Amino acid sequence: MTVYLDVIFFENLILNFLILYAVGIETKSRIKVLKLVLASIVGSAYVIIIYVVKDKSFYSIFMKIVLSVVMVHIAFEIKSMKELVKMIVYFYLTSFVFGGGALALIYVANTGKISIHNGIIYGNYTLLTIMFGAVVSFVVIVISFKLIKNKITKKDLICTITIKVNDKKVKTKALIDTGNFLKDPITNIPVIVAEHSVFKNIISDEILENIENILGGDLNEISETIKNQYLSKIKIIPFSSLGKQNGMILGISAQEVTVEQNEEIKKIEKIIIGLYNKKLSKKEEYQALVGLSCCHRYRRFLTTALSKISGTCDNKIERKEIK
Repeated sequence: MTVYLDVIFFENLILNFLILYAVGIETKSRIKVLKLVLASIVGSAYVIIIYVVKDKSFYSIFMKIVLSVVMVHIAFEIKSMKELVKMIVYFYLTSFVFGGGALALIYVANTGKISIHNGIIYGNYTLLTIMFGAVVSFVVIVISFKLIKNKITKKDLICTITIKVNDKKVKTKALIDTGNFLKDPITNIPVIVAEHSVFKNIISDEILENIENILGGDLNEISETIKNQYLSKIKIIPFSSLGKQNGMILGISAQEVTVEQNEEIKKIEKIIIGLYNKKLSKKEEYQALVGLSCCHRYRRFLTTALSKISGTCDNKIERKEIK
């Protein structure tokens, strides 16, 4: 069988580009065509090298992992090791689906023979077959990831919480937020973020209407009675989020919080409620954000499931960062 290296290079260039483009869409990363092309060229050049060179070290697992890291780094703006691992996982999952789709199409259509040399598949199939297989794979993987995310989000990430403050209770819906690791820096007590309007009937209006003033150290609008009642309960919690690197949120120590989901109940006695003076969900699907540290039953499940599809996944349920 005659093998043309330029054809192999061009085929792999197209496939690499489509795979990286799919990864960009799946992870909602910023896509720059030039960077994707450069990364694809690196991957295609590697294929030619391991086809020509007989040294086994060039097509070892280690070298292939190094190639993946280099390609991902070139294609996307990687800012942390966690993000790199997530992108690599997406890259391999997408590559497996693309490769499997193309091979399945070649087999079903019986369009030609294939061979393997130094771990590289080649044959006399047409470029159109590869392209069609790649497009089909792209559609399948995008739809699959969306279905998985929807299933996890809709079924498993919403719970009901009951918050007790001043011997009064209020019940509301909460999102189990995989990215919420907020804690009081002094006591290390976890913080549940909730819309301040939820506490209208259980926390003094003088506190709820003067959140910004309290954060700024201005207590002139607060009566002495309310100061004495809440002084020991008030916490100033620093946080960092997208668009706000050094923010502050007003916290109130709660007597207890009960987390309920699927007939499972978990009571937490040491907890702080962060009062958020805006809406957390435009559709009002939830009014609070609960961290995984408050939901032991779901921590292992969510961590495992999300690691398979990304990690602190971008949920299809609308999730709003604290700003």
